[in-house]
Amino acid sequence: MAGNYTLRVITDFAAAHSLRGYSGDCRRLHGHNWKVEVEITTAVLDEFGMGIDFKIIKEAAQSVIRELDHHHLNEIPPFDKINPTAENIAAYLFQGISRILGDGRVRVSAVTLWETERACVRYQDKQM
Repeated sequence: MAGNYTLRVITDFAAAHSLRGYSGDCRRLHGHNWKVEVEITTAVLDEFGMGIDFKIIKEAAQSVIRELDHHHLNEIPPFDKINPTAENIAAYLFQGISRILGDGRVRVSAVTLWETERACVRYQDKQM
């Protein structure tokens, strides 16, 4: 019976945003120290017995996060057009990291974005 491995790395970034058209407090400019959990799934191990090196996952995540870190998200694409909600940011991270790591052997299965210690969103691969 073949099984799957799920590898997870956690990283973070700081950024500000506001939600256009929203009537609550988040319509005003505010910031977060976002925590990002990236999950990679594979059924195949390499010659070292690894699905993928954690360092490679972290580097891929950080290369996408670098585009957001210490920015006003409303001012950078695609968030200059769509609201920089936690949901939209999680999907953006998922897609960006998938472009880097999607080699057929491993795949990004989920990205969980923590806006606070008590509130997060998980964007998951449709196959899950």
